[in-house]
Formats: sequence, C-alpha cells, structure tokens
Amino acid sequence: MNVSGLLGRFDLVYQGELLLRIVVAAVMGYLIGYERKNREKSAGMRTHSIVCMGAALIMIVSKYSFRDIPDYDASRVAAQIVSGVGFLGAGVIFIRNNAVSGLTTAAGIWATAGVGMAIGAGSYFIGISSGVLVVVIQMILHTASFLTAEPYRGFLKITTSDYEAVISELRQIFRREHIREVNVKITKNKSKDETKVEFDLLYPAKYEKNQLVYNLAKDGRIHGVSG
Repeated sequence: MNVSGLLGRFDLVYQGELLLRIVVAAVMGYLIGYERKNREKSAGMRTHSIVCMGAALIMIVSKYSFRDIPDYDASRVAAQIVSGVGFLGAGVIFIRNNAVSGLTTAAGIWATAGVGMAIGAGSYFIGISSGVLVVVIQMILHTASFLTAEPYRGFLKITTSDYEAVISELRQIFRREHIREVNVKITKNKSKDETKVEFDLLYPAKYEKNQLVYNLAKDGRIHGVSG
C-alpha cells in the first residue's frame, strides 16, 4: 500500500474516533434529557442531546480543526460554548408570582454542555462520569426533597366585606404557620363595600399553600380567594 493510502486510512480512523466522541456525547445528553422529560420539564431529550452533541462538535472543531495555524489558541472557540449555552438556559427560566421555575433544568443544560465539551476533548471518563452524576443528582434530590426544601414566595389574594376581623384572624394564622408577610396591597371598593387584599408571602419549606386557600374559601366573610 502506498503512502497516500496509509495516510488516508489513518485519517479515516482518526475522523471515526472524533465521530465516536460526538455520538457518545449525544447519548449522554439523551440520558440527562430523559430524566428531565420524566419530570415533565420544558427541555427534554432532544434539547439535551443536541446541546451535548453540539458542545462536543464545537470542542472538536476548536481543538483539532485549526492545527495548521501557528500559535492558534484552541480555547478561543470552546470558551464561547459556556456563554452561548447560558443564553439557551435562560429560555427555560420562568418567573410567575415571584416564584422562579426552570433553574434546575437551565443548570442541567449548562452542565450537559460541559459533559459534551469533556467528551469532545477526548476525556471520556470525565465526561461520562459527569453525565451520570448529573442524572443521579437530579434523581436523588428530587426524590429526597427534604434535602433541598427551601422557603418559597407566593401571593394570596382575598376579597372580604369584614376587613378588620378577617385580616386579624389571617395574621394569627400567619404567625401560627410561620408564614412571613413580605408585602401587602389593599384596595377598597366603596360601591360594593368590599376590600381586596393582596399578600406577598414567604411560605415555610414544603408548606401546603393550597390547603390554606381551601380553608379560607369556606369562610363566609371571604367572597373570593386565590393563591
């Protein structure tokens, strides 16, 4: 076999190994996304798989595709992955009623890009182990929620015609249930002799807010309640 044939075969094996990295990264991203899909999150298998595969591809291009340029800094292209994926992760974060959701999924997408970068760089053991660790952390901490339970904020809106008595009793409930009143907005409707009160509250970790709403709805003095 001539020299060109040997070089061509070597290049084919070399390119095949790089392709293997991309495939492995796609599989790891799929596994991370599968866990997110089972939690019914906005970013699932396709998103995580493409992010991980794309990060591996960009890492390969950054590390190996500019070797013909003297003194080329291979980190310049790869460094943009971190900031680029940050914008993607921001798309799954939502703020509703002062409650933030999607942070874990956004962090997972960012970590998935890191897994792809490691595999793209040829660090199979680090990349695969990190991908498995991401899945394990999300599964364990979701199951053992007491390890990550935190106080959370939410709104409570009521409409009543007996403002003084209802608010006094409600604040007694807040003290008893260790609910902290962050802010309050009061609007009076003189034509209907009603007062609308909007509480911005900090609930204790794992507090059942819906049960509080149900109990208040049974009070005949309260004409409307939501939270």
